[in-house]
Order: sequence, then structure tokens, then C-alpha cells
Amino acid sequence: MNQKVELRTATDHVANPGVPFNSDCLADIRVNRSAVERRIASLRARRALKKNWQIAWLLKAIRCIDLTTLSGQDTPGKVRRLCARARAPLAPALREKLGIESLQLTTGAVCVYHQMVDTAVRALEGSGIPVAAVSTGFPAGLSPMETRIAEVEASVAAGAREIDIVITRAHVLNGDWESLYREVRAFRNACGDAHMKTILSTGELGNLNNVAHASMVAMMAGSDFIKTSTGMESTNATLPVSLVMLRAIRDYQTLSGYRVGFKPAGGIATAKDALSYLILVKEELGDLWLTPELFRFGASSLLDDIERQLVRCV
Repeated sequence: MNQKVELRTATDHVANPGVPFNSDCLADIRVNRSAVERRIASLRARRALKKNWQIAWLLKAIRCIDLTTLSGQDTPGKVRRLCARARAPLAPALREKLGIESLQLTTGAVCVYHQMVDTAVRALEGSGIPVAAVSTGFPAGLSPMETRIAEVEASVAAGAREIDIVITRAHVLNGDWESLYREVRAFRNACGDAHMKTILSTGELGNLNNVAHASMVAMMAGSDFIKTSTGMESTNATLPVSLVMLRAIRDYQTLSGYRVGFKPAGGIATAKDALSYLILVKEELGDLWLTPELFRFGASSLLDDIERQLVRCV
């Protein structure tokens, strides 16, 4: 796209309106797998963070967790307990030992199926914590289009402030980028004022070039976040895939002037994993992205391990 854009200031984070589809933006996208692997190997070779720095980074990770339950065994009681944990993610005694009682620490969001949106909204009332709903035929994304659109609209009407949508993987596998754009754009319109996170299901896209192309198209169509996985694929979030997506985010900012968020999800279960992703984001995109507005973990068990590590630190 040959147009001059005005980059936003550091404090001017606004929703991504998208840009018109333009295949020229995709023509030069190529991913060098060897270079990606070398970059990730250098990240893994770093020394561990020292005690106080580790505490600070782990607290930042908590703020960026989308605390998630997506099970056929979900009940209103289970969701209310999850919301209580989101409000107070660490035990009172640990908060006191860390000296962080005044921080009002919470997770970034609570993520549930549509049927539990109302329960979660009620349980989080007054906390400022948004409810995210998975939608559009999650996890496979193969429901009729009108059903997927209606699902988005129903979750927004029920109070979800964030919608995690899934794409039709066949559009990517067939290289049908314009169809992918139209699909994501339709979901963007259905979301209204709710933030939209587009799940690419990267483990099912075949290769890193497809991941890069799908990332760019999803952002062009108006995604506020791009997300690696549903958490239900055989391969979920990985550091190499994340690097490709982060560089696509950087390229999209250069193209459009808008900052898009990133959400790795699935298989991120340890504090060590979380630190690796945070460091990668910092080095590739900078400190501006280390906030819940632009970075989230999709996780159900990560918080437990972070709490265990914090107990060891004190």
C-alpha cells in the first residue's frame, strides 16, 4: 500500500479500524525459517532474571492473563470462582509479603463461552475486568456464517467487551486472502465497540509464511489483537510462530499507524514460559506492548505456577 501514514503517539492507543484489502501488501511477505529459529535460540540462551526483577516481571504477567475456562463441565459456580480469582489472583498473605497490597492487582480479563458471559459479567461488576467470549463456532469455526455473526452479536449484547473469533482455516490453506479479509471484516462489524481478537490457529496453517500472511490480513480487516491458538489444537502457541506474528504487527504499524495486540494461547503453563514470551515481546515491539491493552496470555493454569514461583521468591 503506497500511502503516507501518521504514526500514533505513545499514549494514543486506539482501536484498529483496519485498512482496505490490498494484495500488494502481501506479495513481499516471506519468512526465513532458519533465521526465525536462530532468533529464538538466542532468546532461550539468556540468563535467568534476578529475584526482584523476576518478581516485577511475574506481576506484569499476571496483569496480562486472560484467565480462561472453556470446558464442557463449566458451571456458573465454577465461573464465579474463576472471576473471584481474577479479582484477587494472589493469596492475601503473599500480597502482604510482596508489599503489593496497594497495587490492586487483577488479571487482564476472564474468557468464557457465550453461555457463561452473563454470569461472568455479574461476578466482575465494579472490578473493571473485561469479559472475553470465544465465538464464531469456536474452536473449529465451521458453523454457517449467519450463525457465527449472530453468536458475536449475542455475546456483545450479554456484556462481553472482548470477542475472540476463529477464522476459516481453509481460506489460509487455499491462499484465498480476500475471502479471509471479508470474513474477519464481517466479524469486526458484528463486534461493534467490543475489542476483537482473531485466533489464527497457527498449528493448523501449514507453515510460517501462511502465519505471516494470515496475521497481516487479519489486521488489515480490523483485528485489535491477533492470537496464536484456540488452545485445542495439537500444536498451540510456540515462540517461532509468535516471532513471526510480532514482526507482522510491527509491519502493520508501519503500514497503518495503528498498534495491534498479541495473545499467545495454549500450552503456556509455567512462569518460565511466560517470561520468555514477555522478553520476546519487549525486544521485538518495545515496552508499549507490555500492557494488558496490547498483550495477553490465554491460560488456565499459568497463574498457579506464577504464584508458586512468587512464593519461592519471598
